[in-house]
Formats: sequence, C-alpha cells, structure tokens
Amino acid sequence: MSAALILVVDDDPEIARLVQLSLEEEDYQVLVANDGETALELFEANEVDLAILDIMMPGMDGNEVCRRIREISHIPIIMLSARGTQFDKVSGLDNGADDYVTKPFDSMELIARVKSQLRRYNELGGSEVLNSGEIKMENLWLDRDGRQVKAYGKSVELTPIEFDILYFLASHPNTTFSTDEIFENVWKEEIYQMSNTVMVHIRRLRQKIELDPKNSEIIKTVWGVGYRIEK
Repeated sequence: MSAALILVVDDDPEIARLVQLSLEEEDYQVLVANDGETALELFEANEVDLAILDIMMPGMDGNEVCRRIREISHIPIIMLSARGTQFDKVSGLDNGADDYVTKPFDSMELIARVKSQLRRYNELGGSEVLNSGEIKMENLWLDRDGRQVKAYGKSVELTPIEFDILYFLASHPNTTFSTDEIFENVWKEEIYQMSNTVMVHIRRLRQKIELDPKNSEIIKTVWGVGYRIEK
C-alpha cells in the first residue's frame, strides 16, 4: 500500500515546513501550500488522502478551503489555529472538519491525530467495500454502505465524522458511552488530552437530526456519564 498523501496548508512557511518534516519522518507523502487558492489547485490535481488546514490565512481562509473540499470529498480534514476559542473550533467543525489542533501544538499529537483520522477513514469512510450495515429505529435509519441517514423520515446530510459518531451510538443501542469512549472508538485513538470535540459534534448532530435539538429524542444525555441512543 502506498503512503498516504497529505496536503498541508499554512501561510507561515516555517510552520508548514515543520509539519511537512514531521509527516515525512512517518513516511507520508506531503504537499505544501501557503494560501487557500494554491491549496485547492493542489487538491484538484492530486489524490489527497488527508488535509491539514490553518484557519487564519489572508484571502481564502482555512474554513473556506474546508468548505470547498467538503463539497467534493469526504477525506479527513484537521484544522490548525493559533486561536483556541470555542467559536474557532465550532466554525471549523461546522464547515465539515473532522478534528482540530490548537497552535502551538506538539508534533507527536498532530501525528497521532493524522494516524487516527486515516485509520478511521480507511476502516469506515474510505473507498473500501464495507460489510452491509443497515440500522432501523423508530425515528432513525442509517445505511453504512451508502453512508445515508434519515431522521423522522427525512434525509440528513452529515459530515463523515458525524456519521461515524451516530452510527457508533446507534449500533450499540441502550448503551451509554462517555465522551472519551466515543472518541476512542470513533477516532480509533486514545484521547490525547482533555477535549470537547465530541460534545461539539454531538451538538451539531442534534441540530441536524432532532426535531427539537434542546429536547433531544434520538441522542439522549445521561448526565454525568455520557450519551446513548435508545432502541
């Protein structure tokens, strides 16, 4: 199997070079862009397996690059930003990103996130033929092969990571999982540090699949424990 091709986009050449070297030490192939327009040109000209996007760039920022990529591809996308506010994290995930790393970051953490996303994508979301997996519940239907979802009879568009979280919970009905357990089972990696990434994705999922996101009927909160889907 050939090494994964990763697109690194950052307007700071030193950071882009640092990320490139870290990835190449793990035998990944790397493309580097210092602006959004060049990033999209490289993406369209190559079969990229994963993208690492800086949010704060002049001109076309990382969020816009993420939106453009997500219109045509389900590859994993990791956002980088020097700003660690909740708004920045939510905006990246809202635009279809799968994960978020705040600068300054540890290279080992970034590599762990990359490996986790590629493993998850290849196992659950890539081009491989998956075993048939259809889940039917009263108000929810999921097709793992087609990665399709219907909630209350209506089709719902989910990002790849949102689908994986929902499918994981739905395939273990009546079982409560903590955010750490969801992260470790969906991302296929032990959680590196305290993170509210799962909670942000759950909030986004509820906005898309629930009739009333504030009174969730599909994804239940078990206070102090985690989340569950009841059958």
